[in-house]
Amino acid sequence: MKRSGKTSAGRTRWRCTSCGASSVRRIDGAAKLLALFLGWLLGRSRQADMPGGGRTFRRKTASFREIWPMPPKVEAPGRVVYLDGIHLGRRAVVLIASDDERALGWHLCRAENSRAWSALMSRVAAPEVAVSDGGDGFARALRGTWPGTRHQRCVFHAFCQVRRYTTRRLRTQAGAELYGLARALLSITTLGEADGWVQALLAWSERWDSFLAETTRGEDGRATLTHEGLVKARRSPVRLVNAGTLFTYLDPGLVRDGPLPSTNNRIEGGANAQLRAMLRDHGGLSIERRLKAIFWWCYMHSPSPLPAAEVLRVMPTDRSIAAIYERPGERERLEGTIPRWGDAIVWSELHHSEPYRMDWD
Repeated sequence: MKRSGKTSAGRTRWRCTSCGASSVRRIDGAAKLLALFLGWLLGRSRQADMPGGGRTFRRKTASFREIWPMPPKVEAPGRVVYLDGIHLGRRAVVLIASDDERALGWHLCRAENSRAWSALMSRVAAPEVAVSDGGDGFARALRGTWPGTRHQRCVFHAFCQVRRYTTRRLRTQAGAELYGLARALLSITTLGEADGWVQALLAWSERWDSFLAETTRGEDGRATLTHEGLVKARRSPVRLVNAGTLFTYLDPGLVRDGPLPSTNNRIEGGANAQLRAMLRDHGGLSIERRLKAIFWWCYMHSPSPLPAAEVLRVMPTDRSIAAIYERPGERERLEGTIPRWGDAIVWSELHHSEPYRMDWD
């Protein structure tokens, strides 16, 4: 190829010396614009502070708002995986799996259940220990997807579960003692202390058994537990002790390779806190764009994110998903597989089938 003058638009024309065909080379700046878009999304800069109030920025990056960053398949097993969900009101939940440094997987669902947890776990290699706050359906999903993985229930959430029923305004001696036992969970570091705590819980239960069994008859004649809150507060730690998930971090067979975490603070104070800060910094986003923002954050903090140019080539977009749905026979087949993508709820409930565009923002 050699230079062959310029076009009417002022661009350099190139001509092939062999066949004489001419062409104009164009520089694709989409990858640079995507990097600019992610810098804004994952940073704290505001569009109002950009030149022109951000109008040029929105025009150049509009196409990137359609991308759904999908999680990679993690095949290298780790020692500990933290699992939790970030709720966007009552509309959606993004379940996230991470290790001490990276986001390993994420899945979008309407509510926490065993099917959603299984979809998340199925793309991550089974670890030795899974730490969670015991969301709905988690135990069932763990047994079915990671049968050889031990479960550590976050002891801070176990304490919070007791505090939820006893509250901090303790009105009975039984409630004060149970609250103290729950707080003691946070400082247990040896198996001896764990055994002593379990014995103290059993002793408390026997000591206050008749007190907890007291009933009150209402105006309709039905008998109800007088201290129902305390009964529920006792039920939570007893169930965890019976399940054997409260002191997994002290198991001698597991701690030989190093100490294990007893709480889910790594993901609560790490990924979840940063995600909430990002959503606060970019307030006013629609529910769909908030979901995509969470997906982008998780993807950029995954073990090996692809270069920007490759992301633009392989990641699904709103249009590509719509095209699949419009093909005859594809919709029914896709309904059975799309929950593994983590975006089924978005397409089913946040889009309309009419030809007229309806934006939420």
